[in-house]
Amino acid sequence: MSLIPATILTGFLGSGKTTLLKRVLSEAHGQKIAVIENEFGEENIDNDILVTDSKEQIVQMSNGCICCTIREDLRATLTDLAAKKRKGELDFDRIVIETTGLADPGPVAQTFFMDDEIAESYLLDSILTLVDAKHAGQQLDDRQEARRQVGFADQIFLSKTDLVAKDATDALIHRLKHMNPRAPLQAVHFGEVPLKDVFDLRGFNLNAKLDIDPDFLKADDHEHHHHDHEHGEHCDHPSHAHGHHHAHDDDVKSFVFRSNRPFNPAKLEEFLGTMVNVYGPRMLRYKGVLRVQGFDKKVIFQGVHQLMGSDVGPLWAAGETRGSKMVFIGIDLPKDVFLQGLEQCLA
Repeated sequence: MSLIPATILTGFLGSGKTTLLKRVLSEAHGQKIAVIENEFGEENIDNDILVTDSKEQIVQMSNGCICCTIREDLRATLTDLAAKKRKGELDFDRIVIETTGLADPGPVAQTFFMDDEIAESYLLDSILTLVDAKHAGQQLDDRQEARRQVGFADQIFLSKTDLVAKDATDALIHRLKHMNPRAPLQAVHFGEVPLKDVFDLRGFNLNAKLDIDPDFLKADDHEHHHHDHEHGEHCDHPSHAHGHHHAHDDDVKSFVFRSNRPFNPAKLEEFLGTMVNVYGPRMLRYKGVLRVQGFDKKVIFQGVHQLMGSDVGPLWAAGETRGSKMVFIGIDLPKDVFLQGLEQCLA
């Protein structure tokens, strides 16, 4: 039986997760979706909304949050669903896990890699994060979970942009891109999103796709360790008016390493292993497409927290510049230690 794709839908309270989910469930796409919900409290209002007119099977855990101490609960639910599917008792093509607004997606994502039984049935496709444009500034300032949700995302959807002035939205996008330059950003209106932007994004595949936002790279190129003050035009934005709003004050931030020199494989493996051991809990997402000595193919690695995987990818194309690029997204990671260490792993 082929693996069941899984999507984690995350985002702060009121950011429109249920609206998006409802939209996806009701769109005529011929796919059967099993939804795993986990709202706090016994009474689940979302359930009343969701059951309205769709025939999807909704499995709900009303006893708390999906990813705290009750990770077993998610695991049990996933195992149960897969068993029922195998026996033909349930029919579904993919699952969507809607996390509570307060959830950190990290442990949910880890379940798919750390648990052999789950890994035999499911393939984690991507983490989608909804950001409420109207309240995001405050939420990102106040709540680390909100910042982590942005850092983990493979795709970010901005809701309620119609309620916010354009310059405020631009400033928010600027801030989000500094936290996570690898996730495409898209404004959504009442959950209207093409399914191709929701499913089969292959965010966790060891593939050679690593698109980093070009504005972020430009800033990175002429960075003097104060890059937020470098973009003059951004600093007139209202949300940039106070020092504590500057992107470099967010604890979730990202940096990129690029080099055209090949890596020494042994040195690189040892260095990355050490960094993951030391900083793993603070490393949210990281990915690299690498030029490695002795390989005529690209080498790809990616990880979530302490879980790192690597694989040999496609051949370098004729005429393609051979080089490495890596992006690290984490909480207060020591950028200089990473960049200098990686530099020392070059052959």
